[in-house]
Amino acid sequence: MIGAIIGDIVGSRFEFNNHRSKEFELFTDDCFVTDDSIMTLAVAKAIMENAKTQQPLSSLAIRYMQEIGRKYPRCGYGARFFRWVASNDPKPYGSYGNGAAMRVSPAGFAAGSEEDALLLAETVTAVTHDHPEGIKGAKATALAIFIARQGAGKNEIRDRMAGYYDLGFTINDIRGTYNYDITCQGTVPQAIVAFLESGSFEDAIRTAVSLGGDSDTLAAITGSIAEAYFGVPPEIKEKALAYLDGELRGIYDEWVTVV
Repeated sequence: MIGAIIGDIVGSRFEFNNHRSKEFELFTDDCFVTDDSIMTLAVAKAIMENAKTQQPLSSLAIRYMQEIGRKYPRCGYGARFFRWVASNDPKPYGSYGNGAAMRVSPAGFAAGSEEDALLLAETVTAVTHDHPEGIKGAKATALAIFIARQGAGKNEIRDRMAGYYDLGFTINDIRGTYNYDITCQGTVPQAIVAFLESGSFEDAIRTAVSLGGDSDTLAAITGSIAEAYFGVPPEIKEKALAYLDGELRGIYDEWVTVV
């Protein structure tokens, strides 16, 4: 999950000021934690509580996304998700936004099997993003993480992801024309290809940011898969964790002790 948090923080300063190059400083004073990290940690909290209490995961996902989300009202939520966070009667709203994929990485890391990864992903996603494209984006991301954790090579990961998306492009092919896109179908395949083209965790983050578009979310999705495949350099992890406040860091610290 730290890979998603790192991607979010690194990409945060480029979301509305795209940087179409892999040459940039990873962490600066202009970087910050966005809704991508906050909702990823909320999903992680729900999964941990489900394991401890056996309460329904869907109910826990709603509880913690709302409970934690309301504490950070200006972190970059989309308008419909903001209303959902504030609602006294939260219902899914047919979204296929890329928020489905940017927050789902805990499902891929907690799962004990492919089936478990897909079920966890759908359960935590459908409470808001119940459109088929939203569910697909979350499932593809969680599955890529899970099989990377199991030692799958890039060719296998590409083949499995081709069952979800057309990956017949390169980042260089699309960098000049790719625009800001908040849909799963316009973000997840690009994030997957950014990972597939990378040579290291850091290179994956840089490649995702260099594409432009919704930079923090692209890099969060790419970073979550890259973490599972490459691992995360300790110095990059520690720099990113310094951006979390006490509550968010507490959830992360709990996660690393139980998952």
